[in-house]
Amino acid sequence: MASSRTTFTLDEELAERARELGVNISAAARQGVADAVRAALARADREAYLRRPERAETFWTEVEAWGEP
Repeated sequence: MASSRTTFTLDEELAERARELGVNISAAARQGVADAVRAALARADREAYLRRPERAETFWTEVEAWGEP
């Protein structure tokens, strides 16, 4: 997968603490964005479902009735 360079602002104190602890800021940012995207997709999916929830389809009940008695 191709990568793109992105710039973001990070609180100076937090950045320093991350460096002291050996946190890979780029990897942490990638993971954070991936988590945020997954959460946003799940929210959007749930909102779409709430707008148009599944309903029982009567067609299948009728089809089953066509089978052998």
